[in-house]
Parts: sequence; structure tokens; C-alpha cells
Amino acid sequence: MQIVLFLAIIGLCLFGFNWLMGYRKDYITIDLDERYMDFGEYVKAIQDELVKQGREVSYKGNRKFIIDGRSYIFIERNISMGAFLYKEQFLNPKNDIQCFSKN
Repeated sequence: MQIVLFLAIIGLCLFGFNWLMGYRKDYITIDLDERYMDFGEYVKAIQDELVKQGREVSYKGNRKFIIDGRSYIFIERNISMGAFLYKEQFLNPKNDIQCFSKN
């Protein structure tokens, strides 16, 4: 009984961690090999990566993309993993984000 409870708790922790980190349905995660200081180059690298994945993409400005006909908001996150800093890029469906303006 304790083993089953332990495994259930571990499973819930993993599920919760993945949910908090943004690994959800319809969210797009992009891993880029380089760090970009210039935002214009950063957007170009994201567009190039999405085109490599076979998606139609256009940048509308203010971190807003249209990907395969759907609106997405670009969010970046820096994650500290021990001595290393890992940078993740997420494209979240626009209708899932409530705190941004309606533009």
C-alpha cells in the first residue's frame, strides 16, 4: 500500500512539474542552440525553426505569432539547472493567456 501511494505521489509531482513548465496541449516548445541578445535575430531564429518543423509562421510584433492559422504569444524562460542556465522558448495559444491585452 505504501509503495502504491509513493508511486502515485511521484506521478502527480511529475505531472504537476510538466504542467507548470508549460508542456501542455497546443503549446509549442522550441529549443534553440544559441542565445540571442538582439530580439530581431531571436524572432528570426524562432521563425526559421518553425519553418523547419513544417509550420506556416508569421510574426505580428509585440511577441505575437500566427502559426498555422492560430495566434500564439511568445514567452521565454530562464531555468537554472545547477551551474548551467537553460533558456526555453514557449509559444502559448493566445486564448489561454488572460493577463495580456486584447490586441
